[in-house]
Amino acid sequence: MPHHAPLISTIVVGLVLAFALGALAHRLRISPLVGYLLAGVFVGPFTPGYVADQQLANQLAEIGVILLMFGVGLHFSLKDLMSVRAIAVPGAIVQIASATALGTGLAWLMGWTIAAGVVFGLALSVASTVVLLRALQERRLVETERGHIAVGWLIVEDLAMVLTLVLLPAVANAMANGTADSSSIWLSLGLTLGKVSAFVAIMLIIGRRVIPWILHFVAHTGSRELFRLSVLAISLGVAFGAAELFGVSFALGAFFAGMVLSESELSHRAASETLPLRDAFAVLFFVSVGMLFDPTILYRDFGPVLATFLIIVVGKSLAALAIVLLFRHPKATALTIAASLAQIGEFSFILAGLGVDLGMLPERGRDLILAGAILSILVNPFLFALLDQWFAKKDAKRDAAKAAEDAAEAQAAAARESTREPLPVTALVDHVVLVGHGRVGGFISSRLLSSNTPLLVIEANEDKVPGLRKEGVEVITGNAANPEVAAAANIAAARCLLVAIPNAFEGSQVVEQARALNPDLPIIARAHSDAEKDHLFKYGASSVVLGEQEIARAMVMGIPEMPREPILSSVEDADATPDGAAAVDGTSILPQAGQQKGRAEDPA
Repeated sequence: MPHHAPLISTIVVGLVLAFALGALAHRLRISPLVGYLLAGVFVGPFTPGYVADQQLANQLAEIGVILLMFGVGLHFSLKDLMSVRAIAVPGAIVQIASATALGTGLAWLMGWTIAAGVVFGLALSVASTVVLLRALQERRLVETERGHIAVGWLIVEDLAMVLTLVLLPAVANAMANGTADSSSIWLSLGLTLGKVSAFVAIMLIIGRRVIPWILHFVAHTGSRELFRLSVLAISLGVAFGAAELFGVSFALGAFFAGMVLSESELSHRAASETLPLRDAFAVLFFVSVGMLFDPTILYRDFGPVLATFLIIVVGKSLAALAIVLLFRHPKATALTIAASLAQIGEFSFILAGLGVDLGMLPERGRDLILAGAILSILVNPFLFALLDQWFAKKDAKRDAAKAAEDAAEAQAAAARESTREPLPVTALVDHVVLVGHGRVGGFISSRLLSSNTPLLVIEANEDKVPGLRKEGVEVITGNAANPEVAAAANIAAARCLLVAIPNAFEGSQVVEQARALNPDLPIIARAHSDAEKDHLFKYGASSVVLGEQEIARAMVMGIPEMPREPILSSVEDADATPDGAAAVDGTSILPQAGQQKGRAEDPA
């Protein structure tokens, strides 16, 4: 076996080190992005020890950019943007202009050209999608007005950066060798916009019909791996074709491929199928960015690093705060938006790399951007923590002042000003709580809805929530193992808990939490093996459904003239002996009134 395998060593060392440092960062309640970037620093040429192949890392990073932008396009929602366009569009534009002006001013003080300053300022103006969404999700703000404004703001920033990525090569080409004038720049921009317009027209006219048709055709084959391969072929193929035929960036091609695909009903499946590979290459992208960072800049250029950090954390935040308050939104909304945008990430790295490649931005500028990104991502969770504490103290003072005259009004005002939205408790009683609405959960909910059984669904995937609510199903978004989520589902008054998620380890956490809330609750979970079944019983499951046994039982019972007696027991009671395990009809596993805990009966 050859010992010199730079591609393999770059991927293996990069992923292993990114995992270790990412896990450490998560343990310290810091964004894993910091760990990924630091992994790149450790394998880069500026630190001792192993040095990864920079050229190979850059090519792997390019795939990461393609998949990352494809994911952005998949989740692009024009409807969400239009609902908050009155604040998100002007707010994002003014904030980008403010940050760009501050960045250009700092670049001018360092003796850079105006073009370098503009690229530098633009890179400081756009927030990280990953960091912002995680902060909102942790505080259950995604579905609130604050969350919608922040996400809409982010969409406008992303669109502005996509346009920048398109126009920047044209401007750089026109300015090459110092011979550029206004006419040559406009001519270059015109040619570039013409090529982009042709690509966009083809994607909107042909692509939006052909791409969904291909996916539907592949989906009907029933082959999961072929469907996954088709999604990857579309994302990478469109990105490569756009670059080769129309001269546009890989990133723009991938973004439009995802945006066209987002209109298909299979878009959610496409996103979930490609997520693991997308995450893996995105990690390699952040590792490759970290490899470019020279840590010595932290003391060599302490002043510029500090100024860059302050532009990101203070300058952008103050601009966003002023804009939101100017539009007469509550202070809680303004502060939440300001804290959410006080960091930079993916687009900043892409823009900085392109600026250096085009000769418009000095490498020192890229180092400053990387330093500002790492520091701002590190500080962002602490900003939210300080914001939470500030609101908590404010609420406590207000509550103490108003408790004598109007305690109820004080509590309502506190809820409005809190940075963490309270989770209301459902009014349902004697209801079925269903955890997970995948393929199994979907069959269960349709059966329960047809029988008018009171149902509440706990689902972690926010993409599934709108469809469930359209069907009239009450949904709680979050992890069912979270005590607050479990309490909001009113498990103490539920009729039954169905744990339909496929991961037995995660399911055992849900079972344990529910059992603590209701010791007598019938809890039915699913498993794929005897080991998983025993694990779920250990944590308090009443009954466990073994999927393979249920399939076998149903097939055997379908044989003509076969006695209607249980051949296999797919549902086993925690207290049953092997000879006394309960048999059930595959379409009904809900306990009936008066039925022994955890034991189902065969209606046949």
